[in-house]
Amino acid sequence: MSGTTTSGSGRTTGVTRLARGGANRWTVLIVLCVSLLFVALDTTILYVAVPSVTEDLRPGPVELLWIVDVYPLIAASLLILFGTLGDRVGRRRILLLGYGLFGVASAAAALATDPPILMAARALLGIGGAMIMPATLSILRQVFPDRRERAVAIGVWSAVAAVGAAIGPVLGGFLVENFWWGSVFLINIPMMTAMLLIGRWLLPESRGERNGPWDVVGAVVAALGVLGIVLGVKRIGGGTAVLSAGTLGPIVAGTLLLILFVRRQYRRKHPLIDMRLFARPAFGTSVGCIVLAMLALVGLQLIAVQYMQLVLGLSPLETGVRMLPLVFSAMAAGLTGSKMLQALGPRAMVSLGFTLTAVAVLCLLMMSKEDRVWLLALGFVLLGFGFQSTLFGAYESMLSEAPAEQAGGAAALGETSYQLGAGIGVALLGSVMNAAYAPGLAHVQGVPGRASAAASHSLGEAYKVAADLGDSAKNALRVAARDSFIHGLHVTLIASAVLLLTGAGIALRLPRRAAESTERAEGEAAAAGEHATGPGRDSEPAPAASTR
Repeated sequence: MSGTTTSGSGRTTGVTRLARGGANRWTVLIVLCVSLLFVALDTTILYVAVPSVTEDLRPGPVELLWIVDVYPLIAASLLILFGTLGDRVGRRRILLLGYGLFGVASAAAALATDPPILMAARALLGIGGAMIMPATLSILRQVFPDRRERAVAIGVWSAVAAVGAAIGPVLGGFLVENFWWGSVFLINIPMMTAMLLIGRWLLPESRGERNGPWDVVGAVVAALGVLGIVLGVKRIGGGTAVLSAGTLGPIVAGTLLLILFVRRQYRRKHPLIDMRLFARPAFGTSVGCIVLAMLALVGLQLIAVQYMQLVLGLSPLETGVRMLPLVFSAMAAGLTGSKMLQALGPRAMVSLGFTLTAVAVLCLLMMSKEDRVWLLALGFVLLGFGFQSTLFGAYESMLSEAPAEQAGGAAALGETSYQLGAGIGVALLGSVMNAAYAPGLAHVQGVPGRASAAASHSLGEAYKVAADLGDSAKNALRVAARDSFIHGLHVTLIASAVLLLTGAGIALRLPRRAAESTERAEGEAAAAGEHATGPGRDSEPAPAASTR
């Protein structure tokens, strides 16, 4: 997504005017951040509503995974598509369309009467989110031409995204406890309506340079490839055998499509993604660290919410409040991230962040049927600080590694990695959880085989099945289901810790100092500029690739 507007066409007038008026610039930042806040909220706000959705709509295990997962998956698949489309037809136009679609999809989700309708509505929410996220960052880069102000603005923007995802369970818990699960979507409608009206009046329109044809085919191939891989993982979680055609087929097809996408990008003169960026070890490592961090923790967060509600018996609001230490520690890591990065460097910061998070996850192995308040609080504090430190260092290293002229595309790749990791994480760790949980309910004394099979789908389903049995069988099934869930939670924690420690090892490929990649990228960009600038052509000094 280019940050350059077309000159001489009158299309940059609003941007130039905003660049000169300080108050208007910061007002635009507020509008963009509020927009992003609600998009980020919808990534996690449904977590505490999962038991209520299960009770009301009775989705199967695979349907439940799709309900939670389809939003970040669709958003991740389409970020680059809508980012490049905004460069061509107008970023403000795409953003306003995103507001409208997000509001309509929220209404459909709130009023859903069965799992397929809710899944479809969540998919539409993902499309709307994919239209909003890159457009907010592109417009932000336009209205803040000064590098120092832009660094502050991007810092606020990224903090809002992180905090929005973190406070989702708290707000969701309050809404579910006081209203019903559909209210977690209903709150989007008035806000998106307001953003649509304010944005139409306040936000400037801008376009990027139209370099070559827009690769719609490549975007569709990439989206289908990701969908195929995640579908295969989800079917494993639903109980399908790992080596069956139902799992291997989608995974193999998705992998082949992604390989085709990469080959297509290498061949095209104007690709959607410049794959040469991944030839830089620090860039590819940073992207991998973002995916791995999200993959290891987002699915675990969903399982932890179910543990607090179904095992400890906490209300949705109490569950959200219990997760506040994670929110505050993540905010603290964000506020101190720049100083930590300068003191430690990307390699040490990201590696230590992964290690700290893995230690926190292993400490949570002491969770049991007893409510250990301080253990959970300490675990969430360490999780939030370590996780946010990891993401901060990885994002900064990735943006610094990219040449200045490709900084916008690098930012889009970071957002795509974030969302893709979240989508696959829910599927992968959910599959691990289901595989460890189900065998414990195969043979429960006094419980019919059909009831045991139904109870093996999820802990919430087990409680519903137990309610229809006699006292002896009911108690036996509830105890067996609870113990199996705790066992599955422990297995999932160990799997998550292994992924995190793997990330700590991978992070050792990052630069030691924060300035190394910036100096290299700026040197390459300057050399490229000298090569491209011939007699009679004007050249400008390239801005720093880093947003610091």
